[in-house]
Amino acid sequence: MKKRMNYISWDDYFLGIAELSAARSKDPNTQVGACIVSEENKILSVGYNGMPAGCNDDEMPWGREGDFLDTKYPFVCHAELNAILNSNHDLKGSRIYVSLFPCNECAKAIIQSGIKEVIYTCDKYADTDGTKASKMMFKMAGVKTRQIKQEHFVKILPM
Repeated sequence: MKKRMNYISWDDYFLGIAELSAARSKDPNTQVGACIVSEENKILSVGYNGMPAGCNDDEMPWGREGDFLDTKYPFVCHAELNAILNSNHDLKGSRIYVSLFPCNECAKAIIQSGIKEVIYTCDKYADTDGTKASKMMFKMAGVKTRQIKQEHFVKILPM
């Protein structure tokens, strides 16, 4: 008997874990997940977007409009940053799988941590200055980026 041939690829597997992690987010608008993987295809860390540890997310604002302090923006930790901070491993040479292309702040953390490749599914903010800055920094720092369309991997949960 031969091995099964219709198993999912590593990219599908790790993007699926990023998507499953995103399902933990309590953000009513945007759920993002991240999965950091070693060169040996071992999971080093996962994360999702949410409020900082110790901050009661029932008491924090989740809105996108209004006075700055009445929105989620000054408070929410992005999935990429959470995955980096959740890791107890050296991340040099690793890959990060994310469901949304990283913002400029996360790009800095990704570069500084030594991650060498970003694999993502969605780039809905491609025309924003923040995403343009991310792409500039990734290119300068030699961090590869690669988009995989969602139809190429198994979608775990509807978002």
